[in-house]
Amino acid sequence: MSNVLYFVRTVAAFVVGLFVAFVLVVGVELLSNVLHPLPSDFAGEPEQVCLHVANCPAWVLAIVVVAWGLIASIATWIAQRIGNVFSATLLGLLLFAAVGLNIWMLPYPIWFEVVIMLVVPIACTWGARLGAHNQKS
Repeated sequence: MSNVLYFVRTVAAFVVGLFVAFVLVVGVELLSNVLHPLPSDFAGEPEQVCLHVANCPAWVLAIVVVAWGLIASIATWIAQRIGNVFSATLLGLLLFAAVGLNIWMLPYPIWFEVVIMLVVPIACTWGARLGAHNQKS
């Protein structure tokens, strides 16, 4: 494979994986809003966001952990399947950084922070490995 084609395929795989992750995250956020709706007087102020997150039920956060695990594995699987280990790894690192930034900015319970920071990289690794395995067959 030529270097140009390899580069284009790597970038395209990353972009497609990122797009899929974005669509799935939007879906999870919509589901989360159904399960734990915003108050009617919500104006989007940072203090209101923090209060909303702090009052989120544990069972909703548990669903979010599972959903993020699925998002990470699906997105990296796609990036690996279309592209290569570089596109899957780069996407996995970006997803991990996004989750890290999210938990740094908002007052989640410590159990959620620990679990999500373990689940996402494991899911990314699993998705990329599964995508690589499927490429061989």
